[in-house]
Amino acid sequence: MTRTNMTRTKDFLAPARLGRLGLPHHLVMAPLTRNRAEADGTPGPLMVTHYAQRATAGLLIGEASTPNAVGQTYPNITAIHTDRHEAGWRRVTEAVRAAGGHMFLQLQHGGRVSHPATTGLTPVAPSPVPLPETIFTPRGHRPAVVPREMTRDDIRATAADFAAAARRAVAAGFEGVEVHSANGHLLHQFLAGNTNRRTDGYGGPAGRRVRFTAEVTEAVADAIGADRVGVRISPGSTVNGVREDDTEALYPALLARLKDLDLAYLHLVHADPDTPVYRRIRADWPGVLIGNPVLTDLTTEAVTRAARDMLAAGADLVALGRPFLANPDLVRRLRLGAPLNPVRDRYLMYVGGADGYTDYPALDAQAPLPSRDSIVATDGPRVA
Repeated sequence: MTRTNMTRTKDFLAPARLGRLGLPHHLVMAPLTRNRAEADGTPGPLMVTHYAQRATAGLLIGEASTPNAVGQTYPNITAIHTDRHEAGWRRVTEAVRAAGGHMFLQLQHGGRVSHPATTGLTPVAPSPVPLPETIFTPRGHRPAVVPREMTRDDIRATAADFAAAARRAVAAGFEGVEVHSANGHLLHQFLAGNTNRRTDGYGGPAGRRVRFTAEVTEAVADAIGADRVGVRISPGSTVNGVREDDTEALYPALLARLKDLDLAYLHLVHADPDTPVYRRIRADWPGVLIGNPVLTDLTTEAVTRAARDMLAAGADLVALGRPFLANPDLVRRLRLGAPLNPVRDRYLMYVGGADGYTDYPALDAQAPLPSRDSIVATDGPRVA
């Protein structure tokens, strides 16, 4: 998707476009996995409420959903590979659409970030290199296991699973999907040299390590149309134990494979406009760039400043995670200059229930605006 549809502005509350979608403003709700699905990965009524509450985001990107059983990371995360999953997500998209919102779904395979205690299956990965930390399972935190190295057949089958999941997502009412190639999950494991020790066509130099992400993206684009497909990347991230020794070469090689597909967007996690990596990606990417800024303070002033700076640095849309999590009416608060709710970290993940999920209060339109004193919260490394 070329940038010709985007109008350069620092006003993040001005209307925007994403291809065929007219958006009310430039703010995107980033994908936020919160372990509130049913045990089999089906979204339930609580998730319907959660997303409908936040439908005033210009675009909502639904949380990471696994395209197959072995790709599941933690208990109670969502999936999109059965009829039941599809029906559960359809209830979410119908509620969001009824509230005037637009929604994509993130597709994520955990790779080595998984455990047999959760899936009943041995994790798969580019190489048999285990996660260097414990992982949360239904039995609590357990030591990670050595993953099975993926064969060529596994690689082809996984790309096909992503494509099938994308078709299900569109059937469930999503406008499109985001391919997750970030944060130390399977596709990022192929990109990073410490987790990809292969010597075949999927390992070695950067140009070969980007191949799997490119092939998955191509398969998804072929399945539902490139204008319905975004890709998420996190250059230099060390989340989940990945390490990139050649970030400066890796992402230009990846973008060279992706840029001619005419995708809906590229989503850059923890984008820092002051870094050479950001500037190179913005220069190399001909399409829509969604920037997810680094936030240390979660205040009206800090979020406003970060959104403006992101647009000024060439991003076309701005993705926010925790601000939308704690403020279902975030857009209204920013318009009015009202203070933001603090994030309740205790309820972020692994806990379930409405606490810290659907019970964040919205502003009372009939009451005076609260004081503009700042409330500070810190973004953790696993949260957008």
